[in-house]
Amino acid sequence: MLHLSQQLKLLQKLTPQQIQYLKLLQLPTLSLEQRIKTELEINPMLEEGAEDELELQQDDTTTEEGEAEVEATPEEPVAAKKEDEFTFEDFLNDDVNYTPKSEVNNDEDREDYPIPASEPLAQKLRDQLQLGDLTEKGMLVANEIIGNIDEDGYLHRDITDIVNDINLSLQMHITVPMAEEVLSIIQRLEPIGIGSRTLQECLLVQLEAIDCDEDLRDRAITMLTDHFDAFTKKHFEVVAKIMGLQLDDIKQVLTLISHLNPKPGEGTISTQENYLTPDFIVSKDDGDFIIQLNDKNVPPLRINRNYRNLISKRKNGVTPDTKLFLRQKFEAAKWFIASIHQRRDTMLRVMRTIVERQRHFFEHGEGLKPLIYKNIAEAILMDISTISRVVNGKYVQTDYGVYELRHFFSEGITCTSGEEVANKEVKERIREILTSEDPHKPFSDDRIAEVLNEQGYNIARRTVAKYRESMMLPVARLRRKI
Repeated sequence: MLHLSQQLKLLQKLTPQQIQYLKLLQLPTLSLEQRIKTELEINPMLEEGAEDELELQQDDTTTEEGEAEVEATPEEPVAAKKEDEFTFEDFLNDDVNYTPKSEVNNDEDREDYPIPASEPLAQKLRDQLQLGDLTEKGMLVANEIIGNIDEDGYLHRDITDIVNDINLSLQMHITVPMAEEVLSIIQRLEPIGIGSRTLQECLLVQLEAIDCDEDLRDRAITMLTDHFDAFTKKHFEVVAKIMGLQLDDIKQVLTLISHLNPKPGEGTISTQENYLTPDFIVSKDDGDFIIQLNDKNVPPLRINRNYRNLISKRKNGVTPDTKLFLRQKFEAAKWFIASIHQRRDTMLRVMRTIVERQRHFFEHGEGLKPLIYKNIAEAILMDISTISRVVNGKYVQTDYGVYELRHFFSEGITCTSGEEVANKEVKERIREILTSEDPHKPFSDDRIAEVLNEQGYNIARRTVAKYRESMMLPVARLRRKI
């Protein structure tokens, strides 16, 4: 039996426009530029450019249903100056000293040089094998091995599994010793040690090929072959006693090993590839801070006037379906432009608040204060999730370097004086202590905690260990040097 009843609920839903705004908000500058290009391709109502004064005065017209047109002008339109335009007569100018303004050198707007194409490591290895005397079967095995080498240059797949795959898929009879022989040839290609299965094997292969004193190389090979566990744990006195050597001799062996490459697969990164684009630029001027959104490559957007006129006219030979399509695209373009403006406003508000709360850091490059997302959200009356979207993946360029926005957020630690400092400042103090320690007798975590407490930081040993591990700093035993 059916029962009808009324129920009152309070629900919170996001409109499509709000979802679009939140997606744009979390995009960094480079991704936003690509997103705008995509929107320009799929929406004919959108176009690049700023509205001029004549178009702005005509924006008070209404649509066919009487709805007022929404101004689609960006917040800071930059219209092209008439004096920067050239006529046909300009190109007929006989003055040899005439120099158009477009030829003025501007390093900021200069396009980057193209990045040269690079050959993949796998192809380099195959090219080197072509110069050898491998058989057809050997090349098949070599290609399969090269295809299983990871980005660090190691072969973590068992050689037996590789042989079984070849035999099953190609109906061949490849033996494991044959595959081992091919692997040995690959390991001696450039870069030497590529395709090794362990760090120990990688270092030994490089030692065999290196040009150095034979006695020193033999000692290094003996240390890595027979005493590798003690070597990794830095039990140098034990190794010296077993090998019958002095610590100075062990130091020479360690110096030789330190020049080897533990990750032969790592390539070189050019300066053009190894860079990031900051989303904000904060500079100091006469005691005050100027905050800029780095959006000079983000084009201004406007509604295409020709398509807009098709919607506003009653009789222009356009079918109702076409008008409906254009109206939908018009609404999408209008909301997209509004979302871009709202994104800009939100990001600047968040960045201004961060600068206010961390003013000492922006003035001196140090002295971060405890700060969490909730503090910013309460200051600008926004949700914490909005702050998280703004902060995630965004960078700011300051007078002291480029930092991720998350760098300015951290929990606090109370000092003996009652003042709160950010845990990032405590981590920097730990790093400074480890830098100044005696490499022969490095500090333990207990000793680091004692030094910090003497400096006024109320911190426990386990907290020191947690911070040290987060900075990927080894324990005292592994920091010790001869």
